[in-house]
Amino acid sequence: MNKITHTAPNVPVDKLKRTKIIATVGPSTMSYDAVLKLIKAGANGLRLNFSHGNHEEKAQQIKWIRKASREYSKPVAIIQDLQGPKIRLGDFEGIINVQTGQSLRFQYGADYDGSGIIPTQYDLSKKIKRGESLYLYDGKVRTTVTSVKDGVVHARAENAGILIKRKGMNLPDTDFGGDIITEKDKNDIAFGSTQDIDWVALSFVQTADDVSRLRKLLRTLGSGAKIMAKIETKAAIENLDEIFQEADGVMVARGDLAIETLPESVPIVQRQIIGLGLKYAKPTVVATQMLASMTDMPEPTRAEVSDVATAVIVGADCVMLSDETANGQYPIEAVHIMKRIILYTQSNPPVSVQFNTEYEDTTSRQAAICNSIMSLAASVNAKAIVAETRSGATALHIAARRPKRPIIAVTSDARVAQQLAITFGTKSYVRPDSKYAATRLTDWLLKNKVLHKGDMVVSASGRYPGVVGTTDTIKVRVLE
Repeated sequence: MNKITHTAPNVPVDKLKRTKIIATVGPSTMSYDAVLKLIKAGANGLRLNFSHGNHEEKAQQIKWIRKASREYSKPVAIIQDLQGPKIRLGDFEGIINVQTGQSLRFQYGADYDGSGIIPTQYDLSKKIKRGESLYLYDGKVRTTVTSVKDGVVHARAENAGILIKRKGMNLPDTDFGGDIITEKDKNDIAFGSTQDIDWVALSFVQTADDVSRLRKLLRTLGSGAKIMAKIETKAAIENLDEIFQEADGVMVARGDLAIETLPESVPIVQRQIIGLGLKYAKPTVVATQMLASMTDMPEPTRAEVSDVATAVIVGADCVMLSDETANGQYPIEAVHIMKRIILYTQSNPPVSVQFNTEYEDTTSRQAAICNSIMSLAASVNAKAIVAETRSGATALHIAARRPKRPIIAVTSDARVAQQLAITFGTKSYVRPDSKYAATRLTDWLLKNKVLHKGDMVVSASGRYPGVVGTTDTIKVRVLE
């Protein structure tokens, strides 16, 4: 029996949370004990932020996560979050005061004291054009580019404010032309391909081609990691459908997204992304500032609680913690509270996500099987849906219909079990390929009191265990 899932969960299967939690590992959780506590508290995925730290630290974190996963018998997804183009102001002393209408100059690596040109950490002159917007200090100072000449970007300030070294810059109108995977990213991807990485999160995605370039790179390196496209640019919003078709999952990265688009558009975009996740049966993650006040305080604000609950209500697969668990004073408490919000929200109506059947090809075998499973499970009041899956596709398509019953995924591939860990309502188990895999697992869950005598389960399996795309059989079983 695989060590990842060699013991049963300590809660009944119908008490498991359906919306999953991703926590970020950082200085506040930089120990094996802290990683284990995050997983025990309710984290289903752990994010490694490659904007910070080195490969030695990340390798250590990966070892801790896998050890803790085995100790707690819980598959956990590891997400490698790439830095992407580092578009920030460079180094200069003190504060630069900016007045409305003021002319500003920017150049890669400039010496501000000697030239009066504001330094940047990225050569904007190769990408940005006259008339495009350039937002500084995370959107606090907004400028419009007036000209680009000899590597210097000239811009006019649209409002007053201050600039501080190394603060972020946003280029909402600029086309990066597929040049979003930096040399640092390539080195990090190569490192990740030698490690136990389940997902690679691609920053500043603009088009589906960005995702396909990363996929080719992963294949060249022999990596089996899935790709999560981070939606945080104006261009990505305009190409959402195509990005969804190319990516394996999508993250709503609300921090930069709120700067690049109107802040009031973010909740609508978030719902649009979650809806496309249901359409394409791909996991969606809502990220950034979900419990931001818990970075410094032991309790979240009421608005933050509502934010998490709303993500659950509208059907997100995952909610994510960033600074709260990476740098915060209350990392474990943040996961505990997020789990409490999820459980309370899912158990109290009205909480209902409707799968939009108009999107799907109703003539496909997969659609027919999934719809039949849902109908059968409702008719017999099944306690759980059991899906035998080699690639994870069967579990993903059932999960996209957002069943109120838990999905028990049985796979012989530990990587698939880990990747499914961030999928809505899915609990994964690793077992050898067998035409009796579902039966043996439910017997084991019955013996361990996760399921009980008299419970009904609906299972989906295939005539060729372990072969992708052969699911063709549905069974109803009463546990005895």
